[in-house]
Amino acid sequence: MTRTYEVRTYGCQMNVHDSERLTGLLEEAGYAAAPEDAQADVVVFNTCAVRENADNKLYGNLSHLAPIKAANPDMQIAVGGCLAQKDRSTITEKAPYVDVVFGTHNIGSLPVLLERARVQQEAQVEILESLEVFPSTLPTKRDSAYAAWVSISVGCNNTCTFCIVPALRGKEKDRRPGEILAEVEALVADGVTEITLLGQNVNAYGVEFGDRQAFSKLLRACGEIAGLERVRFTSPHPAEFTDDVIEAMTETANVMPQLHMPLQSGSDKVLKDMKRSYRQKKFLGIIDRVRAAMPDAAITTDIIVGFPGETEEDFQDTLEVVRRARFSGAFTFQYSKRPGTPAATLEAQVAPEVVADRYQRLVALVNDIAWQENKQLVGRTLELMVAEGEGRKDSATHRLSGRGRDNRLVHFNPEGAEGVRPGDMVTVEITQAAPHHLIADHAVQAVRRTRAGDAWEGRSAAPAGVGLGMPSMGVPDALPPAPACS
Repeated sequence: MTRTYEVRTYGCQMNVHDSERLTGLLEEAGYAAAPEDAQADVVVFNTCAVRENADNKLYGNLSHLAPIKAANPDMQIAVGGCLAQKDRSTITEKAPYVDVVFGTHNIGSLPVLLERARVQQEAQVEILESLEVFPSTLPTKRDSAYAAWVSISVGCNNTCTFCIVPALRGKEKDRRPGEILAEVEALVADGVTEITLLGQNVNAYGVEFGDRQAFSKLLRACGEIAGLERVRFTSPHPAEFTDDVIEAMTETANVMPQLHMPLQSGSDKVLKDMKRSYRQKKFLGIIDRVRAAMPDAAITTDIIVGFPGETEEDFQDTLEVVRRARFSGAFTFQYSKRPGTPAATLEAQVAPEVVADRYQRLVALVNDIAWQENKQLVGRTLELMVAEGEGRKDSATHRLSGRGRDNRLVHFNPEGAEGVRPGDMVTVEITQAAPHHLIADHAVQAVRRTRAGDAWEGRSAAPAGVGLGMPSMGVPDALPPAPACS
């Protein structure tokens, strides 16, 4: 009988990217996706190590599988991703029933390691220190017929004191532009109309081959690909974000007016302690130039509260930047001490109750500003790409969901859009705003059927195959998944 699999993904879009590769590899090796109501023969955990509770979450989930594994010894458990790269053999010491542990640099080895563990009847731990095969060359099973990730680089050359990712993903490695564009063209030929260029630090792209404007050139080249309607990217780094990228965004019609620009802190002192090589003035200068060039751009960010040594004055600096930047949304985090990072050994760790209080105040401000910004869109007419499974309440309200050019999530009344498919375009009038989404309750004004909708319809009529690309970014009623660290 065909063995079944389940991949459980934690963390950022880079992990989502890797999980698409893992599912593609498993299906190419003859495995089949397990039905939702059945226990899989192979369970793969693709882990994250950024947050302090990552270890607890993994071992808690593993413990739930222990009795199932004991009752069915043929079942296999594999652990990969950043936590596997960090903990290595510790995983099999704490959970000896795990069959395979693999790192961030050798996801392509999973089918071989599973078979070796089965034949040898012992755990296989394989952690490479450098990239073995660039992930985009591996087979992929995309979740979406109309939107895809395209990785342009892996790894990071920054040394932020709070971040463990460079130690786990390695130094930046860039793909050649021709290889990236060939993948995009193949995706478009397969019906994809939206791509997201993905990297730990996308605007540092080109560092390996010495072209400081390689990223803006790549954006412009994407603009020349017929049939590609929407181009997004994540995540850039403020220290290396240059005006040629703003110009490329403004002058390239299919590059969307959306920017994720990680702030982390608004305090110059904290930024220095974080080894973030920019300061408040530079960050706000970028925001001002982007808004001058693209007044309707939606700008989101990442913010950490409670970094060691952060004072109330430092925190107020962060709130001031939030007020001035007027983000349409933010991924907000309470500082999490990670062993192996310089920040973990800093003195003056902030008391948990102080961090929690600041976090609540920050979230309240971010949500209030996002709501104010969204209210300005009430009465506006927007073109949406219809999405699949975006809204938690859509089945109850009978609304459908889509994303605007700026990536805002909109739930809309399907009247006038009978037969519309994910990937198609609809034109709607915004009638109501909330902090994390918009509502369009009038009838749809126009429908544009697309190649992407055709691709979704074709995939729905047949089993999904293995090819290139990545899934859509959506998360119900909220921001997209946390971007790759930057």
